[in-house]
Amino acid sequence: MQNNFKMVATTLYGLEDILADELLKLGAQDIHKQVRSVSFYGDDGFMYKANLALRTAIRVLKTLQTFKVSDEDEMYKKINAIEWDKYIGVDETFAINAVVNSDNFTTNSHYISLKSKDAIADYFRDKYGKRPNVDIKEPNLRINVHIHNNQCTVYLDSSGMSLHKRGYKTATNIAPINEVLAAGLLMLAGYDGTTHFIDPMCGSGTILIEAAMIANKIPPNINRVEFGFENWRDFNEPLYDKIHDALLNKVVSNPNKIIGIDKAPSAINKANQNIENANLQEFITIEEADFFASSKTLSGPTIMVFNPPYGERLAIQADLFYKCIGDTLKKSYSNVKAWFITSDLEAIKHVGLKTSRRIPLKNGPLDCRFVCYDIYEGSKKASKNESY
Repeated sequence: MQNNFKMVATTLYGLEDILADELLKLGAQDIHKQVRSVSFYGDDGFMYKANLALRTAIRVLKTLQTFKVSDEDEMYKKINAIEWDKYIGVDETFAINAVVNSDNFTTNSHYISLKSKDAIADYFRDKYGKRPNVDIKEPNLRINVHIHNNQCTVYLDSSGMSLHKRGYKTATNIAPINEVLAAGLLMLAGYDGTTHFIDPMCGSGTILIEAAMIANKIPPNINRVEFGFENWRDFNEPLYDKIHDALLNKVVSNPNKIIGIDKAPSAINKANQNIENANLQEFITIEEADFFASSKTLSGPTIMVFNPPYGERLAIQADLFYKCIGDTLKKSYSNVKAWFITSDLEAIKHVGLKTSRRIPLKNGPLDCRFVCYDIYEGSKKASKNESY
């Protein structure tokens, strides 16, 4: 289409396929997967929709210019040549994030950010005699500079704050899971709301909330206070409102159960607070219980996704802990597809059950595996056609 432009949605390692599928279903054009990102084409309306509706995107970047550069000085000249007053005024603020992957550039990303900032500041100083200030917390315009080999791409960040900041999480526990990762785990597990759902170690409730939004077709960022594009000079508020309302009109009321379990009263309180912030109380039930002393009370196929303690920030006796996970699943949770993420690749061996899937992921800096165990009712042969 005539008004389409190139965008890049960034994500976490291992979620590229899920993000590409989300973009396809939303209606993006010319989708290409990269490492931790997916490029695509769309118009302003699609950019608004992508920010509101993508569950596994961290940022949606609009391509401003791409050009060849051989060194920092050439990069400065080409960034300085962009007509920046089309995008920001001298009395507004900006911030720059840079990523460098090039043998031609011996400096680090921080230096490239500073050099880019100088190029923009000098553009205004030369033209107007004054320049916009830098504000790294709440700028009017966020700019991304990516250098790969001899190619430099300048992006405008349409998201503003990272899209994992949905607006509902005010209470967290010791090791909270990122909202984008939580949504990605659910989608990798095939959860779509057509089965019951359990998080048996729910902590502050992130996975439960993301599950409820998936099940009820609630846009993940509908509670966001602001997106970056709302500060842009060409922001089309009536179009944004129309897209916002159209997405809300697709919300459903899913009858399947979503249950969270945790043995810590403090975690239960935090989960309930976050669920209330997200206005999802009617869809999620929280139970204060020890998973290892619990059993499945739901009839029919159920998907379980959880983020057990890794031992990195929460002290656990890993071998015994993972053995108890396996014993509990086998004894008390038949007819369940159980998934969890862990960085303790040795401890998985003590679960004592055979994995049906093992997906490499990262949780922050930690190399992890997202593992699946099919817990059948009776023999595997008798139940292998069960629909999940």
